[in-house]
Amino acid sequence: MEMETELVLSSSLHYMLPRKRAVGGEAVVVEVEEDNCKAGSLKKPRILTATIGPAEATGNVNTNSSIGDNNSNHSRGDAKPPIMALGEGNPPDIDEDLHSRQLAVYGRETMRRLFVSNVLISGMQGLGAEIAKNIILAGVKSVTLHDEGSVELWDLSSNFIFTEDDVGKNRALASVQKLQELNNSVVISTLTTELTKEQLSDFQAVVFTNTSLEKAIEFDDYCHNHQPPISFIKSEVRGLFGSVFCDFGPEFTVFDVDGEDPHTGIIASISNDNPALVACVDDERLEFQDGDLVVFSEVQGMTELNDGKPRKVKNARPYSFSLDEGTTNFGAYEKCGIVTQVKQPKVLKFKPLKEALKDPGDFLLSDFSKFDRSPLLHLAFQALDKFIMELERFPVAGSEEDARKIISFACNINDSLTVGKLEEIDQKLLHHFAFGARAVLNPMAAIFGGVVGQEVVKACSGKFHPLFQFFYFDSVESLPTEPLDPSDLKPINSRYDAQISVFGAKLQKKLEDAKVFIVGSGALGCEFLKNVALMGVSCGNQGKLTITDDDVIEKSNLSRQFLFRDWNIGQAKSMVAASAAASINPHLHIEALQNRASPETENVFDDTFWENLIVVINALDNVNARLYIDQRCLYFQKPLLESGTLGAKCNTQMVIPHLTENYGASRDPPEKQAPMCTVHSFPHNIDHCLTWARSEFEGLLEKTPAEVNAYLVNPIEYTSAMKNAGDAQARDNLERVIECLDKERCETFQDCVTWARLKFEDYFANRVKQLTFTFPEDAATSNGAPFWSAPKRFPRPLQFSIDDPSHLHFVMAASILRAETFGIPIPDWVKSPMKLADAVSKVIVPDFLPMKDAKIVTDEKATSLSTASVDDAAVINELIMKLEKCQKKLPPGFRMNPIQFEKDDDTNYHMDVISSLANMRARNYSIPEVDKLKAKFIAGRIIPAIATSTAMATGLVCLELYKVLHGGHKVEDYKNTFANLALPLFSMAEPVPPKVIKHQDMSWTVWDRWILGDNPTLRELLQWLRDKGLNAYSISYGSCLLYNSMFPRHKERMDRKLVDLAKEIGKAELPPYRRHFDVVVACEDDEDNDIDIPQISIYFRV
Repeated sequence: MEMETELVLSSSLHYMLPRKRAVGGEAVVVEVEEDNCKAGSLKKPRILTATIGPAEATGNVNTNSSIGDNNSNHSRGDAKPPIMALGEGNPPDIDEDLHSRQLAVYGRETMRRLFVSNVLISGMQGLGAEIAKNIILAGVKSVTLHDEGSVELWDLSSNFIFTEDDVGKNRALASVQKLQELNNSVVISTLTTELTKEQLSDFQAVVFTNTSLEKAIEFDDYCHNHQPPISFIKSEVRGLFGSVFCDFGPEFTVFDVDGEDPHTGIIASISNDNPALVACVDDERLEFQDGDLVVFSEVQGMTELNDGKPRKVKNARPYSFSLDEGTTNFGAYEKCGIVTQVKQPKVLKFKPLKEALKDPGDFLLSDFSKFDRSPLLHLAFQALDKFIMELERFPVAGSEEDARKIISFACNINDSLTVGKLEEIDQKLLHHFAFGARAVLNPMAAIFGGVVGQEVVKACSGKFHPLFQFFYFDSVESLPTEPLDPSDLKPINSRYDAQISVFGAKLQKKLEDAKVFIVGSGALGCEFLKNVALMGVSCGNQGKLTITDDDVIEKSNLSRQFLFRDWNIGQAKSMVAASAAASINPHLHIEALQNRASPETENVFDDTFWENLIVVINALDNVNARLYIDQRCLYFQKPLLESGTLGAKCNTQMVIPHLTENYGASRDPPEKQAPMCTVHSFPHNIDHCLTWARSEFEGLLEKTPAEVNAYLVNPIEYTSAMKNAGDAQARDNLERVIECLDKERCETFQDCVTWARLKFEDYFANRVKQLTFTFPEDAATSNGAPFWSAPKRFPRPLQFSIDDPSHLHFVMAASILRAETFGIPIPDWVKSPMKLADAVSKVIVPDFLPMKDAKIVTDEKATSLSTASVDDAAVINELIMKLEKCQKKLPPGFRMNPIQFEKDDDTNYHMDVISSLANMRARNYSIPEVDKLKAKFIAGRIIPAIATSTAMATGLVCLELYKVLHGGHKVEDYKNTFANLALPLFSMAEPVPPKVIKHQDMSWTVWDRWILGDNPTLRELLQWLRDKGLNAYSISYGSCLLYNSMFPRHKERMDRKLVDLAKEIGKAELPPYRRHFDVVVACEDDEDNDIDIPQISIYFRV
């Protein structure tokens, strides 16, 4: 439920936007020249390149119109100013195919607000480019790029837009075309001359990445006092240090502080007390906190609570809470009831920059091991500003004199403080700060591009809690462990000079010669490729980057997988991404593969491939694939850099040989699955209904037609398999196939309509009548308790009506898909409600008579609805005979067309059927229904995803990549991170070390693998272990036992080669590229204690 409230705005301007992302439209470049006349006056925009696509051809060139009454910074005396400046007018239709993953995070209302928001980004070095990328992908109305400077070779360390050919061009102008390609629905314009504060009135949010404090204070004061206020963000990246400051005005309303769905509970009892105690069923833990507001609904007995009034929670516990009021005068609670959290808007009062600098309040922390770091960095960034103002340049990397000046400025600022004065200044840290101050590093730009991009979305929409107000971050632990020689930091006239000024030329060489494997080229993979290309990873003569992904590009990828374009849809992700990365840095040595990294492709990713790698970077979207790569990295002792995102959340995990535990060492608990009987007979939320709907879709339209074809392709083999199985599942399969080919077989489209209409009756009327016949509303359990007690909901059958559009829509969508499975042409009249209603009226619906002995599964532990029977085998024989009769009636060569569920095509009727099934079922059980988009999220198991959290995760990982490729860092230097940009929350901690096992004077961890070469015999292996004080009593290869000390016959194998035993007994297939195989050995020490030893690799080839 979205808590996004429309605000009344002071402007009546009507803005038209392109309704869909254009394909093939060229860039629109608009340069606005400064006019130093009266405030707010701008010259008419001058079109520099006027080749525009059809979607941009109308009303999108002049982007300097303001939203809201922005012509004056004074409010009208007779009107209360709005709290924040949000866009208005008619927002465009949302392209749900394109934005589905983003919609799952933001919701429609937030997206509409973004679509009418204008944003300014000042400073188009690496940080500005990252911010622009993220908000253009998000889909604001317009982005204006401001930069007065020209592209330098130095910029190529961090800016993915620029190439060496752009050196000397204005940064803003050089950025437009590539940024426009990201989203043609966003109008991109430029400002290339000095900015005046009056020009800021054109925007809802302004971002400054490279401006002096003096100028920033002037701009912020204007934005803060403007009516309505303009959200102001200042952010800088200086080497391995970064900062953000946000001021969204005197009063800013946050409509949804965390983006989470409101918490709910199913009520079990409510006391008539003061305060009242509310107990909920123990189906799921309650997530309420003291002070939350909740509303009640569907309560029977104590109906006074159903008044919609929010009530305050106190004494919140896992399954109960108290109300901050009494219910002694209310009716007695009888049964039922839902309690739902009410999410409250929050008003934040921001201080302007000038005040906040002197009194910053609480800093947002990212790492508790650096608890005292933020106040020092607050001084450092002010000292750097003073240095630049006085010397008109940045400090020089390696210059002790410049570092001393920065330290002196910081000390002077500290001495002038009356509040928050630091007792001690960490001069070593300020040295690092000064040395890298000119450099914008790509990983830092990616992190802060994600953070700031998210703050822009918050500013434009009121969705999520803004950063309040300062955030400082550093990663000095990414520096090489040994002191850097100042001469190693000097520029060498290369595109990596900025990075060299921080890390030195020696580490740069290691980056360039690295052999890296990136697994996956989706959203994370695209960001990683961009990052490593800019860092120069695998760009040297010895370097090589391998990327693999077996997927192809879909439209829904384009809202965050930024290396892909409209014209790439249908192409291989890895190929397109590799080509795009090579255009960012032509020196990148990259090979793109389309193989899924799995046991089946170990001939491609063989031992030699893994042994040659230096590091592996996962960019995967599922746990099983991650676990496989983790096992390979563990086996070959390669560092694995792991990350993942979920909406506004992201996490990173460093898996470093011998220093940290591996990815698979700790796992999240499995998601709680609803019991099968709940899904099929007793749903109590829409998720249950959608799970059931998808299961029915796959059963009716995919599995049964596939089963029919399996029989028709080879009847003898199929029936033989069913006889051999002889169980309830085989019986069910045969019954479904016969039903499909006999009484439910369709030959005309009218047959399909009949089938759909009868399915409606079966699902939403007859099954409910049977259920309530078997378990009436007053039914009791075996111990006398009411059967229909929470969380069960008593259902009511639906009466089909051709006047109900949702009923007709179900019949239309279901009949179309049924026709597809039978290869029946679909007539145009099916989409005419009147004609479809006529066809439905012809269907004869038989009366329903409930069965007295119907078996309905109520056991929550049951895993199947099929019930075994002693005569299954006899029934199967009868069914096979029936099936053979059905087959004789079929036309020669008859086959069905199974339909595989595809969620991302809104024209295929798949989601229409699933959402209709779910909503009709929800209607049976009085569960709130959902629209097709929400149904798609749940049934399609869509993972919410946005560009900002993806960018941040990859930036954090690449800061760790510096450490891995340097090779000398300790476990405490590495960082695992969890972040939630919605809150915002940043939590960094050192990784967990691996568990150590000790035996005598030896010790080992999960990272160790013992290697025995020279093609040994069984006797030689046993002796090798005895020399370590270990007595092996069992040796196995896979599931086959090669040796067990208890079997006398196994002693005959002592002098045989282990490889021969593995081939003969274990049926090992050892292709030419395999040089070894692995055995698992169970050992004891001399006191008969079991010792868990590492896996042993037997090398039988040189």
